[in-house]
Amino acid sequence: MRQRLNSFCLLFLAAALSLVCPNPVSADGAGFAVLPRTVQLFGSEGRQRVSIVSVRDQLPSSVLDPRRYSITITDPAVATIRDGIVTAVSDGETTLECKVGDDVTRVPVVVTGTGAEHRWSFRNDVQSVLAKAGCNMGACHGALAGKGGFRLSLRGYDCQQDFLSITREARGRRIEMADPGRSLVLAKPTGALPHKGGLRLDVDSRDYRVISEWIADGAAPPAADDPSLQKITVVPENAMLSPGDTSQVLVSAHYDDGRVVDVTHWAKFTATDEAVAGIDDNGRAVVRGSGEAAVLVWFGSKVVLARMTVPFDHDAPANRYDNAPRRNFIDQENLAQLKTLRLLPSPRSSDETFLRRSTLDTIGRLPTPEERRLYLESDPRDRRDAWIERLLASDDFVSYWAYKWSDMLLINGTRLRPIAVKTYYAWVRDRVQANQPWDEFVREILTATGRSDENGATNFYALHQSPEDMTENACQAFMGLSIGCAKCHNHPLEKWTNDQYYAMANLFARVRAKGWGGDGRNGDGLRTLYVSTTGELIQPNRGKPQPPAPLDADPIALDDPGDRRQVLARWMTDPDNPYFARSISNRIWANFFGRGLVEQVDDLRLSNPASNESLLTALSAHLIDVDFDLKQLMRTILQSETYQRSSVPLAENQSESKYHSRYYPRRLMAEVLLDSIDQVLGTSTTFNELAFPGADRQKTDFYETGTRAIELFDASVNSYFLKTFGRNPREITCECERSDQPSMVQVLHLSNGDTLNPKLAAKQNVLTEAVGKGLDDEAIIRELFLRGLAREPQAEEMKTLLGVLGEYGDDDRMTGLQDVAWSVLTSTEFTFNH
Repeated sequence: MRQRLNSFCLLFLAAALSLVCPNPVSADGAGFAVLPRTVQLFGSEGRQRVSIVSVRDQLPSSVLDPRRYSITITDPAVATIRDGIVTAVSDGETTLECKVGDDVTRVPVVVTGTGAEHRWSFRNDVQSVLAKAGCNMGACHGALAGKGGFRLSLRGYDCQQDFLSITREARGRRIEMADPGRSLVLAKPTGALPHKGGLRLDVDSRDYRVISEWIADGAAPPAADDPSLQKITVVPENAMLSPGDTSQVLVSAHYDDGRVVDVTHWAKFTATDEAVAGIDDNGRAVVRGSGEAAVLVWFGSKVVLARMTVPFDHDAPANRYDNAPRRNFIDQENLAQLKTLRLLPSPRSSDETFLRRSTLDTIGRLPTPEERRLYLESDPRDRRDAWIERLLASDDFVSYWAYKWSDMLLINGTRLRPIAVKTYYAWVRDRVQANQPWDEFVREILTATGRSDENGATNFYALHQSPEDMTENACQAFMGLSIGCAKCHNHPLEKWTNDQYYAMANLFARVRAKGWGGDGRNGDGLRTLYVSTTGELIQPNRGKPQPPAPLDADPIALDDPGDRRQVLARWMTDPDNPYFARSISNRIWANFFGRGLVEQVDDLRLSNPASNESLLTALSAHLIDVDFDLKQLMRTILQSETYQRSSVPLAENQSESKYHSRYYPRRLMAEVLLDSIDQVLGTSTTFNELAFPGADRQKTDFYETGTRAIELFDASVNSYFLKTFGRNPREITCECERSDQPSMVQVLHLSNGDTLNPKLAAKQNVLTEAVGKGLDDEAIIRELFLRGLAREPQAEEMKTLLGVLGEYGDDDRMTGLQDVAWSVLTSTEFTFNH
């Protein structure tokens, strides 16, 4: 303990020096910098890799060619440098000098603790070597069953058990203290003995020396007072680069004894967008394309991101951004990013385009010709704002968003009895109708009690009946967090531990239900949800319960008789929760733009960064400011110039697909597409069958004639069209269940299937009514365009279609009209929102 305290004191000066801001950098020379800005070395094994980089826009940029600079240590008795690595020699202070041409940058070097005896730590050193070599990965000995009789915890999360596996199992042959080189833990990965995992260690490497010296020193076990890893940091945290550049990511581990250790050689690196930049095992990134990317850095169960910005090679004058229209903070954040990336924004969309786009995105249907007429006749200065208010106040808004939340909540007749399905959906619809704030909506679900036919929210617990399922689905749906990996071990790519998982799950351990069973009361499967005052969830790895606690929050006493879910609900919906507002803001954004700022929308892990982090942060803050009123957030998005841009690309933005320099066309969701076909043709679809796996289809009287697909209670309704076009089956809490990918099956179904063709040939539809009214071909074509595309046909389009009709003649006019309608309804312009 004395040594640790002394070390902390000796490092005080170094810690103060490290406050020199490393990012952005301000180079002492004209255009380069040395990273890190301060070198701190502790102990005789202290070492620090340095990187010499150019500077661009006050940010670190590409690594300089070593032939361009010289680098020296002024006092080699304190430290030396070789191959870009500064190594400790003795306690003291010196300076690293780097010279590029006539410019010189000086970096302070502080060395402490070299007088103390150095001993490698199993927890912090040996485990790091094993992780870097891949020994404890899932594909090797970190697999659930291990490999070759040797099992390690995944990525070293269970240090004590790994120590026992290495030192006590296999009759102790895995280590040989008298001759470390004969230890299986060294002989196999170096190839001295056959090893299915191949060569993993070089006998001349520092990693080999770490393990061999640890064994020779007695193979000390992990101890309770081992320095604890608090966090890891990277430099450069942000870099400004160009295609072809290289960037060296340096990683530092911060321990609770005050030490900051360079662990670049032990960190694991993964590029989040290989199209922009790739990275090798040593943390050296190579830029391949333009955009914004990040490198995920993992060390000792801690993760952090190093971000890289690579502007596009476009001629983008600053005044194009300065003069671009702005309505609110969304435009400010978006234009700032576009300016950095040199992507020009597309101009505003036409009024007709905005009318159709906003209607489909907000209420899930097409605008009617009458709505179009009234819209275009209104004052152009505020017609868009007035239309937005009509959309947000409409009954169709309620149907559309009740359906969206039913997707997320998995309202599904294959998993709930009919009355439960109807009650759950009615509960959701009532809350949307009342514009209930999102935090209240979620709190009601999390704390629900009562009968399943009276309080629909209780059916969340009918769908998820174990504490583990309740935890995982609540985190996924309401915070965008997938914590399922932590059920068996510490999460390999996030900070969540096995202990945290079971602490969170124990919040649901006392949820009980009575009345659930086969047919239930009166064959309806009704049940009553209540909360017991006793009961705990046992953590399998420890054989005892974890004190119940929300993620990153203080625990509740095990003997507290209150409803633990109340604590969870308050924590989850708290404005200070960094996940709650961010998750729903991202979902709402994805609805209006076709992709989330984080994509997939319910995958908000650190290793999946947002395409515009500052914008997502601003959206979340705005939602909190308006007390989680989702309509307010939607209004802000709809009013933004970012949303109202044209989908037609410019030469200066056509190569990007996630920074919102334009609106991205996307295929209508299955339910909206089917409803739109019916809306144009004046027909309806009958939904009267439920499809249950392994059983005959069952008739239901839930749905009256005229019910739209977007008004269906659940996803078990049998519909070949909806299934073919990617309806969400509502089997797992994941937006990935819905698909908007085109397929040949979809093309064939629109051409020859039993959905569109019978509607075209129906005795009562828009075509037969128009003919009955005596409308001419030109009027009918115009009506189809107005109903389906929200615009008048262009002269060339009208000429072409009239020519097609002329080939059919009067005797077969109806067939010709059906073919014209088919061509409109199968066109890209109709099937896509743009």
